[in-house]
Amino acid sequence: MKYLSTRGDTTPRGFCDILLEGLAPDGGLYLPAHYPRVDAATLARWRGLPYAELAYEVLSLYVDDIPPDDLRALVRKTYTREVFGTDAIVPLKPLGDGLYLEALSNGPTLAFKDMAMQLLGNLFEYELARRGQQLNILGATSGDTGSAAEYAMRGKKGIRVFMLSPHGRMSPFQQAQMFSLQDPNIHNLAIEGVFDDCQDIVKAVSSDLEFKRRWSIGTVNSINWARLLAQVVYYFAGYFQATSRAPDLGFASVPPEGAAPPWGGPTAAANDLPRVSFAVPSGNFGNICAGHVARMMGLPIHRLVCATNENDVLDEFFRTGTYRVRASAETFETSSPSMDISKASNFERFVFDLLGRDAARTAELFGVQVPQRGGFTLAPGEFARVPAFGFVSGRSTHADRLATIRDTWQRHGVMIDTHTADGLKVAREHLDPGVPMVVLETALPAKFAATIREALGREPERPPGFEGIEARPKRFTVLPAQVDAVKRYIETHCA
Repeated sequence: MKYLSTRGDTTPRGFCDILLEGLAPDGGLYLPAHYPRVDAATLARWRGLPYAELAYEVLSLYVDDIPPDDLRALVRKTYTREVFGTDAIVPLKPLGDGLYLEALSNGPTLAFKDMAMQLLGNLFEYELARRGQQLNILGATSGDTGSAAEYAMRGKKGIRVFMLSPHGRMSPFQQAQMFSLQDPNIHNLAIEGVFDDCQDIVKAVSSDLEFKRRWSIGTVNSINWARLLAQVVYYFAGYFQATSRAPDLGFASVPPEGAAPPWGGPTAAANDLPRVSFAVPSGNFGNICAGHVARMMGLPIHRLVCATNENDVLDEFFRTGTYRVRASAETFETSSPSMDISKASNFERFVFDLLGRDAARTAELFGVQVPQRGGFTLAPGEFARVPAFGFVSGRSTHADRLATIRDTWQRHGVMIDTHTADGLKVAREHLDPGVPMVVLETALPAKFAATIREALGREPERPPGFEGIEARPKRFTVLPAQVDAVKRYIETHCA
């Protein structure tokens, strides 16, 4: 399997090359040259596999430069009961009416980012040891990516982490998770701005090829294909559970809309299988982009429901065909802060596929129109292709979050966090008879205690080991939202 850039660079690269690289040299994002097809017989063979074995089967379709025995050992080391608290790794919780929560937040930092980041840490350590190299990871976080990356990389040989976060814009729990780490290879940089400023700095540094190569800069943000690929696995796991736990619902077999493009898509063999929809709280478009990849492989996904908060750039696009980036001053500070994003990095991958993999058109939109005009509007014929990819969307507000958290607790005795509440609220707007809807849980409610208290009048439960985390000593550095300031910090601490 070889990988290409969304902006036209077709230099053949293997998985391990892009694992350590992040952005492509032309500023684009890496995608496989084609999506491997998964037919009905393969789905039948995968059903019932332990999560680690399912992960191996999915990853092995995309990774051919790590020996199979080594790859299997890496995923078995990653997805264990000891790390994720249950043999199922991502168990489903029924909420009635064909709705399920897929529990993705049982890892060490209580957020879905652990699902990919734990694997990424093991992959990085393996490949760096194989090459005898070191890696300086540069990342940006709106809350959960940072702690997941740092917990996965702490103590790893040959790895330093420089994590940018918006100063004062995370929940106290999220800040404490990151800033309380004292490991010498972890560097927390609080940027005076919003998440989009942090993300822009990461992209600017990654686009400086001389600096990137001199200091061996890599990334763990979802622009890294390996991280997105790891997330594809739990769509398959959720599908198998949803279609086996309640066969009495009479699941619908709904054919996908539109013809499958030559570089991947739902296969004819899978058209007669039960279909499942997934609702995904979305800010940077990485989590739901993994669902797009699974659907292109042939997983029988009916709808991919993109749920935003008040920062509704993605919802606006799926309603209108206009992608309009907001300035920092227009980015709302909300009670689902990990989605306070107005420039969705992974969105370029989907648009590239939407446009029939037209790299020149993609480069024009994301390399010229977004930086110069602050966005773009698709041509009517281009926007008309969206339904064939299964995407729909919706928006949730603070009042919606409170109502959804309260309703879910009162009716089901299940406490959910603010981001999951956004997903659940929008999911209910897109239910189809006979089609189960799986809402991807994004974090545990303990991370957002203030809103839980407002909604329920009580404290969320904390898993063992997280009591009093906000009072622990913190280690971080405040920097201005300037690329050169971050570069100087990296140079000083890598020299």
